[in-house]
Amino acid sequence: MTNGNVLKGSLCADVETGIVNRNIYGHFAEHLGRCIYEGIWVGEQSAIPNTNGIRNDVLEALRALSIPVLRWPGGCFADEYHWMDGIGPREERKRMVNTHWGGVVENNHFGTHEFMMLCELLGCEPYICGNVGSGTVREMSEWVEYMTFDGESPMADLRRRNGRSEPWKLTYFGVGNENWGCGGNMRPEYYADLYRQYQTYVRNYGENKIYKISGGAPDARYEWTEVLMQQAGAYMDGLSLHYYTIPGTWAEKGSATEFTQDEWFLTMKKALFMEELLRNHGAIMDKYDPGKRVGLIIDEWGTWFDVEPGTNPGFLYQQNTLRDALVAGVTLHSFHDHCDRVQMANIAQTVNVLQAMVLTEGEKMVLTPTYHVFEMFKVHQDAKRLSLDVEAGEFERNGESIRRVTVSATRNASGTVHVSFCHLDDTAPVTLDIELNGVTNDDPRVSGRILTAAQRNAHNTFTSPDAVAPKPFRDFVRIQNRLSVTLPPMSVVVLEI
Repeated sequence: MTNGNVLKGSLCADVETGIVNRNIYGHFAEHLGRCIYEGIWVGEQSAIPNTNGIRNDVLEALRALSIPVLRWPGGCFADEYHWMDGIGPREERKRMVNTHWGGVVENNHFGTHEFMMLCELLGCEPYICGNVGSGTVREMSEWVEYMTFDGESPMADLRRRNGRSEPWKLTYFGVGNENWGCGGNMRPEYYADLYRQYQTYVRNYGENKIYKISGGAPDARYEWTEVLMQQAGAYMDGLSLHYYTIPGTWAEKGSATEFTQDEWFLTMKKALFMEELLRNHGAIMDKYDPGKRVGLIIDEWGTWFDVEPGTNPGFLYQQNTLRDALVAGVTLHSFHDHCDRVQMANIAQTVNVLQAMVLTEGEKMVLTPTYHVFEMFKVHQDAKRLSLDVEAGEFERNGESIRRVTVSATRNASGTVHVSFCHLDDTAPVTLDIELNGVTNDDPRVSGRILTAAQRNAHNTFTSPDAVAPKPFRDFVRIQNRLSVTLPPMSVVVLEI
């Protein structure tokens, strides 16, 4: 830290350091709790306004995020999902027990056709995860044929009989999920061989080209990445990584809304650990893929707390506070910093599960603080990352210290520069004095938005939906080629230059 509470930095708006793939802002919707049913799908006969069974309020909210890609049907559910149970007349579809999540009956009313329709309505790419754990090579192969083949074949003909004449465009396909755990408790060597076998039959039909994603490691299990890259790297386009920010233990994760100052600090520390994971897993990938052909796909990430009191423990329903918003912003900045390797990320999950974008209760819907971060940060999608060097400062508690701020800057196709800030300190403001280089306009206009609140656990409810919402930000001064920005405690800010 320099000059007390002032951090120095410089932005070189004419020096590009990569492109932030829009898919880094991807989402994840699993057949889990009330994510799909009630959250997204209510059926055509519902009193809740809907479009072909998909609730309109959630649809409009998600459209406003410019969602680039949506992962489905899981998660752990993917490796017990048999896609043929979810096609054809809904009243004839097979019912099953969702053994992973709450032991509830899954009626399969939301299947391939419904998911692809959702993606079309959102204007996003589908990312489908196939079943390796309990499925067959033939089953996976026929699913891809069903979705993407344009000629005469048993699966293409079945698709037409089910009402879809044209094939869908499908780019992203995951060959299994968490096969080290709920997807089969496999050793990396065994899964590497299975991946090689299964992916062989995930075929490209016509103009459709599949980007094949291999099931990757949890957290810091680096040997999984080592084995997969060594033994199967040549057969994959992407390798996944899962990491959840949990301030407690797996058994006692902590409350989503009732937490101490120390728990705030620990949560921020755990969120910043993503940076180390990306660096270390990326270094292993570099050994086998120095050209960075294989993308690192963080297709499950976010906060994970204890479920809300009185809710089904298998539904993973948790509230979403300002703390979650800071975790989201910090993590997205880490993805920006590794945009040469990170090509997609999918926050868990879209509606009513874990670190959700929106929460629903009957006909009511509320936007979460995390939603607002994604809305504020969407300006970074597909933009060019710029050279930005800012002192991180130190945020100390109980003899430990972490970085105080994270910052990222991009320039979009029209030349507008956006700088986003995350201030992790929950007790005191901080000022950043940034030198502006390469800004072509002699008198650039600067505007800003901020997301913050007075309380650490501030959150939106159905009765108080705007307790945490973006507001105009004006606490900055530009003098010639310098920009001085003062960030209040625990805040997310985006400036437009």
